[in-house]
Amino acid sequence: MNATGFAWPTRAGIPWIELLLLLVAVFWGTSYGMTKSALVYTSVFMFLAVRFLLTFLVLLIPTLRDFKQGRNSDWRAALPTGAILLLIFCCEVFGVSQTTATNAAILISLSAIFTVFVEMWVNNKRMNLGYLGFAFASIVGVALLTFDGSFSESLNTGDLLILTAALLRAFMVTTTKRFTEGKQITTLSLTALQSLVVGLGALFVVLAKPEIHSTGLLPDATEFWFITGYLVLFCTLFAFFVQNYAVRKLSPTKVSLLMGSEPLFGALFAVVWLGEALTLIQIGGAITIFVSVMLVTIKKVE
Repeated sequence: MNATGFAWPTRAGIPWIELLLLLVAVFWGTSYGMTKSALVYTSVFMFLAVRFLLTFLVLLIPTLRDFKQGRNSDWRAALPTGAILLLIFCCEVFGVSQTTATNAAILISLSAIFTVFVEMWVNNKRMNLGYLGFAFASIVGVALLTFDGSFSESLNTGDLLILTAALLRAFMVTTTKRFTEGKQITTLSLTALQSLVVGLGALFVVLAKPEIHSTGLLPDATEFWFITGYLVLFCTLFAFFVQNYAVRKLSPTKVSLLMGSEPLFGALFAVVWLGEALTLIQIGGAITIFVSVMLVTIKKVE
């Protein structure tokens, strides 16, 4: 047990944190197709409110225990990252509703490239020419992935929102490390408070702007609650706990890059779950982005 309130199993030679981050990539890769299905039954903000308030309720008891034991004296460190997380999910979920799940999963992987540059900027590091090359290759990949016969209007609104979410993810992992480094707050509490900020923010929009929520009360469809339960347990509780823990142990760049396989799982899942398909040009763009992310991962691990 340590300052994060949790201790991972350890065994010599097995990089547990890195392996768990790759598992997060698998779960997050499936989340785009799942989210697209869930939005059939409700609005974006109601979906976010349900998902993240449920996450907070699940974590409430262990979080209260940590507060009683005086382990969360710096709990305010979670609030700024929670606000960034709210913006990320607004962009992601609105983006998924307006583009394909495959595009969303692949475009979001650019957060790994963005994180390299954000960390360099925040920590005043010198720019690496190799990363500039990978970034350029990724931009070419984005152009190919979103190509629909004409480059004049290839990027739609959904694609642009996902790209914005990818940039915000880069700021998320970087600022989480900065705000929590040396602070007294457990990883469980950090995850819970971030979820509370996202859930309350989304609920506020639902109550303040009922005209954008036209689907009535909570959905009663079994599929919606199955999807929501899956997202809460695996894509929120597990994923954000692992990310919050890992970013306090590893560099933000390494955390983002280790999850760079997310688009592969996302694209495969979208093909199986939603029956989406890619043209040969789009497949070439997806491979370009994925290879760029993987090469950055190999080139820089810290």
